[in-house]
Amino acid sequence: MTQQTIAPLDGVRVLELGNYIAAPTAGRLLADFGAEVIKVERPGTGDELRNWRLHKGTTSMLYRTLNRNKKSVVLDLRTEAGKRAVLELAAKSDILLENFRPGTLEKWGLGPEVLNQANPDLVVTRISAFGQTGPLSERPGFAAVAEAYGGFRNLVGDPDRAPVRVGVSIGDSIAGLYAAFGSVMGLYQREARRRNSAGAAPLTERVIDVALHEAMFSMMESLIPDYQAYGVDRQRVGGRMEGIAPSNAYVCQDDASIVVAGNGDSIFQRYMQTIGRPDLAGRPDLQSNAGRWAAREELDQAIGEWTRTLPAEAALTALEAAGVPAGPIYTAADISNDSQYAARDMIQKFDVSTGEEVISDVGFPGVVPVIGGRSLPIRNLGPDLGENTQDVLGGLLGMSDSEIDAASGREEAVQP
Repeated sequence: MTQQTIAPLDGVRVLELGNYIAAPTAGRLLADFGAEVIKVERPGTGDELRNWRLHKGTTSMLYRTLNRNKKSVVLDLRTEAGKRAVLELAAKSDILLENFRPGTLEKWGLGPEVLNQANPDLVVTRISAFGQTGPLSERPGFAAVAEAYGGFRNLVGDPDRAPVRVGVSIGDSIAGLYAAFGSVMGLYQREARRRNSAGAAPLTERVIDVALHEAMFSMMESLIPDYQAYGVDRQRVGGRMEGIAPSNAYVCQDDASIVVAGNGDSIFQRYMQTIGRPDLAGRPDLQSNAGRWAAREELDQAIGEWTRTLPAEAALTALEAAGVPAGPIYTAADISNDSQYAARDMIQKFDVSTGEEVISDVGFPGVVPVIGGRSLPIRNLGPDLGENTQDVLGGLLGMSDSEIDAASGREEAVQP
C-alpha cells in the first residue's frame, strides 16, 4: 500500500453538524484518514469560523485548515425539508458529529432517538461545554470557560499575575481529539458486535458524550489525587513545571530564548558539566528531583548566566552534544523554514483563492499521526460554502433541483 492510498477510514461516512472548532476538529481528524465527511452549514453565513481571523475574502485560513478534506452542504434546519435531508443523510452515515448546546438537536426534532429511528447503527458524537447530563448541562460555554472550569487555566502563567490563556483553542482541540477517538471506538464496537452476531448496540452505548471541561480536566495529570491525598494545591509557576527541575526557558546572548529540560538525574549531571558548574552536579542535595525543585531559583540563575554568554544556536549545539534535551522557541517563520517539518511533509502547499485573488504556495499543517513515514497528503482545503450541496443532495440522496432548493433555503431566497 502506497502512502497515497493509505486511508484506514475509507468507506466511513460522517455527517458533521458542528460549528466553530471542537466538532470540526473531530471531523477533520476522521477526514484526514479517509472518511467522507459531509459538513452541514446554515444558509448565507455558514460556519461562523469562516469569519474568524479573516484577513481577506469570505473564508478564513482557519476555516480552510480545520475543515480540510470535507464536503460542504448547505441545509436550512429551520425548514421541514432541511430536517428531512439531515435524517436521510444520517440514514446513510456511520457517525454524526454535533457541538450545539444540549437540547438544540431535540428542539429541532433531530435528537438521538429520532436519529436512531433513521439509522439504528449510527454513532452519535455530541460535544458541549458541560456534557449532556448534570446540573450545568444546559449552560452555554466556549473553551475558555471550560479550560478554567477544568483546572487548566489556573496553572497557566506567572504566580504573581492573573491566569492567562494559551494562544490556541486548546480546550476545543482536545475535546475534538476525544470526540474522534470516541467515534472510532463506536465504529469498532459496531463491527465487533457484527462479528459476534450480537446485533446493534443500544442507543445509550452509541451516544458519545464529550464535555469540554472534562476533556481539559482529563489532561490535569495528578492534580486531584495530589490534593486529596496530600493537600497539595498546585499553583502557577510560570515557565516551569511544578515539582520538576531544572526545566525552563532561558534567554541567550542574541536575546533569543531556548527551552532546556534537564530534569532527569543522569541528564542533570551532563547539563551542569556543560554549563561549567561541576559543583552543582556533585552537590548531594541536587541528586534527586525533589532537591533540585527546592533549589530551582539557584539552578535557573546559574543556567541563565551561562545561556547569556552564548548565541542560541551555540548554546543548543553544546547541549545537544551533551545529550541534554533542548530546543529553540519557534515562530511561524521558523516552522515554515524548518527541515524536520519539511522532511515529513508537515507543511503542505496550496494555492488559495480569497475570492479577490489567488495566493500561491500557502503552507498548511500536515496530517498527524504519520503513517508510512510521511504525512498523508491533504486532499483538499476547507470547501467554499455549499460547494458540494448539489452533488451530495442530488447524487447521494437523489433529490430533485426543487427539493434541493427547499432543503438548502434557496427556495426562500428566490421568492419575490
